[in-house]
Amino acid sequence: MTVLDRRSLIIAGAGLALFDPSARAAPGPTPRVGSPAPDFTATDSDGKPVTLSSLRGKLVVLEWTNDGCPFVQKWYGAGAMQALQREAAGLGAVWLSVISSAPGEQGAADGARANLLTAERKAAPAHVLLDPTGALGRLYDAQTTPHMFVVGKDGVLGYMGGADSVASTKPEDLPRAKPYVRNAIVALAAGQKVTDAVTRPYGCTVKYSA
Repeated sequence: MTVLDRRSLIIAGAGLALFDPSARAAPGPTPRVGSPAPDFTATDSDGKPVTLSSLRGKLVVLEWTNDGCPFVQKWYGAGAMQALQREAAGLGAVWLSVISSAPGEQGAADGARANLLTAERKAAPAHVLLDPTGALGRLYDAQTTPHMFVVGKDGVLGYMGGADSVASTKPEDLPRAKPYVRNAIVALAAGQKVTDAVTRPYGCTVKYSA
């Protein structure tokens, strides 16, 4: 890992300063669990518009991602994110992977590259949303990759935070971690209250445009 990569790592909310402040989202309204999730229209990797409000009645998972981030590589290299995507789909959820890296930054992707990554990693999102301007990421105050949000069938934000409880790049740590986002998906799919509805996201800073 380069010096620049090390500076770009962040455990959001943990009081650590190992990140580049210029990569943080611009200040703005912060989404709140228990309130309606911010609506948006974004273009997916096939050039099709995806609007959150059109998915009302379905569980929606938002996953901020960056294939160059070692925390993301842990999840995909172990097959854990792909397994979770398929489990969520089996529960009727719509999984939206979001790429908010600006052009020229780590993890940036056009539609063709995003589709290639999906195929190579055998990933299973319903859509990969391209957000090169960072508008969607800033709307949700997405800070890290991964940073996870789960929207209930009623359009209310039910979970926001980390993928799990262990801020690590080591795949062997996955089994011992508390699976925050999986627990949230299962609970919301069953119409139950989410335990640990707000947690600290961890990973690499989202590589927003300046």
